[in-house]
This record gives sequence, structure tokens and C-alpha cells, in this order.
Amino acid sequence: MSTEQLLKTPLHALHVELGARMVPFAGYDMPVQYPLGVMKEHQHSRDQAGLFDVSHMGQIRLTGANAAKALETLVPVDIIDLPVGMQRYAMFTNETGGILDDLMVANLGNDELFLVVNAACKDQDLAHLQKHIGELCKIEPLFEERALLALQGPAAVTVLARLAPEVAKMTFMQFARVSLLGVDCFVSRSGYTGEDGFEISVPAGNAEALARALLAEPEVEAIGLGARDSLRLEAGLCLYGHDMNTETTPIEASLLWAISKPRRADGARAGGFPGAENVFEQQQNGVSRKRVGLLPQERTPVREGAEIVNEAGEIIGSVCSGGFGPTLGGPLAMGYVDSAYTALDTQVWAIVRGKKVPLLVSKMPFVPQRYYRG
Repeated sequence: MSTEQLLKTPLHALHVELGARMVPFAGYDMPVQYPLGVMKEHQHSRDQAGLFDVSHMGQIRLTGANAAKALETLVPVDIIDLPVGMQRYAMFTNETGGILDDLMVANLGNDELFLVVNAACKDQDLAHLQKHIGELCKIEPLFEERALLALQGPAAVTVLARLAPEVAKMTFMQFARVSLLGVDCFVSRSGYTGEDGFEISVPAGNAEALARALLAEPEVEAIGLGARDSLRLEAGLCLYGHDMNTETTPIEASLLWAISKPRRADGARAGGFPGAENVFEQQQNGVSRKRVGLLPQERTPVREGAEIVNEAGEIIGSVCSGGFGPTLGGPLAMGYVDSAYTALDTQVWAIVRGKKVPLLVSKMPFVPQRYYRG
């Protein structure tokens, strides 16, 4: 895709002004890093507060008395009993239980749900919603209307509370309408870095003013996609299209925790989502492969796509995400391995440029998460 064809977020001119190195990502021209550099941006997000432009993500509003019930037919998650002012992690599944996308769902009250879906999947997600539940509720894409900013790190609450003191009372996964600089925004206390922080949905025309106001605070630096990726990897968080896809079920992806108890086989509203039978069968009888954390025992970074082998050199899996963890102080990876090799501290090897690099199966997150739970 040529640069002319790439979409631009409402903050594009600001990124260029700040000296960002821009790269194509999910059809958008996005900042991969700023002059500070990926390592320092990563560490700044862990120590202070980082501002990320995630406006390429898709925001969708569902309204109507049947919206929650309708959405439940597409996700293995409890939406009906999701409290007003809370959001929940969810997944769209297909007929075999494969993951079409992962998303966040918030209950705004008054029969209104707010969804945030992945950038590369947003058009197909919208079509999926319209096809399956379009007659049951109103589906409104907000792709052009709203921008999305993420303010992440231990100082995020101090910074945002200067603009709206009430955010200090919010806890992890709470969601609220908040006025920032006199503009109505949706704010959730959540994020993708493992740190405390907020995601802020703001009308597109007001995004730059808000971003500039946040960047003017002494604790805040602009952070690009490079550090976003190393932060989420240290937090053990999946990236759609890399760590899960339509060929991967929630059980294989080690996301059983995300299937709400009422929707499980023994739950009050068991099943009722695409692929439920397959997912329940896997939950009961196990799977042949599973996503695990992997710690290289040498300094060699192990990248996505590297084959994983056992002692005998037989291929037992592959790496789905990998790189260097600045906070961890070493390389780290996630991968899918045959179930016989999923126990913690199991030794396996990755093939990197024809050489065997030893790995240990590791618990995740690699760096402790610091979400604010009150």
C-alpha cells in the first residue's frame, strides 16, 4: 500500500510534528517510535506515563433493549449481567470456536453498549455484527467520528485527574462518561501495557487538543507502536493475528479465563455462542497444543515464526510473538507448543538462523501487571 492510500488518524499531523518515524500498520500510517526511541519510550511508560494513539482501533455503538442479549449470541462472555459502568474482554468466535477477533465491551446503561475492536478486523467485525444481530439492535460504527488515546503508566491517574478529578476513584475495567477540556469523552481504566492507565474515546475533532494538553504535562511522553508491542508482550497479552486467529480457540490460546462462568458448559446460560460445542469439548478433554510463555536462555531474541523443537529436534510448535523485554532485561517470547511440553520450566529449543536457542516454558505475565483494583 502506498503512503497516499494509507489512512490517517486525527493525530497524524501531531505525530509528524513530534518527529515520529511513521510505518504502515493495519492500513494506517502510524508512529512506530519518536526521537526518544523504543527502549526509553518503553521504560518511560513503566516509570511515568506514556500517551499512545490507538485511533486506528474500531469503535462501535450498539443500542436497543435486545443489544446485550443479541451480542451474547456472538461471544462466550456474560454481557447480560455486565454492570453499568463496567467493561469486559470478549472474543468473537466462529463455528469451530476459532477466534475472529478480540474486543472490549462496555455497558453505558440505557440499553447502550460500546465496543472497541481491532483495527485490522473492524470492517469484517462490523459486517459480522450486522449480519447476525443487525435486526435485533442498532449498530453504529464510530470509525471516523471518534479517536482513541491510551494514557498508560503509574503517573497516568495523577495526570488525568488534573483534568477530571473523578477518574482517580475509578478502578480497573470501570467505564465512565467524563468531560475533558469541556468535551464529552468515554474513559475506561484499562489498557494494553500491564500498567495502570486509561483509554479515552474522544470526538475526532477534539483529539489533537486533548493529546497536546496531556503531552504538556511533565510526566507524559508520546509513545509509538514499537514500545506498545514490547509492553504488551511483557504483560503476556495476545495480539490478534499473531497470538490467536480463526484457527485458534480460546482454550488453545490459554484464554479460558475470558469465558464467563455463566457461559461455560455448567453455567446458567451455557453455550449459545458459535463453536461452543467444540470449545466445551476441548475444555473437558484437552487440546493438542497451547499458547505458553517462553524465556530464551541466551541473549538471542526469538522472533515470530521461529520453529520450536524438542531435544530430539522434532518440531513441536512455533513462536507467535517474540522480542526483547526492556523491563525484563532480556529476550522473551510466546508460542504454541504440543501439550506434552506446556509444563512450567520445560526445556525446548527455537531454531534461529539454523541454530538451536534453548528456551524455558515460563509463567505469564513476564513482568507483574499493575492494574488498579482499588
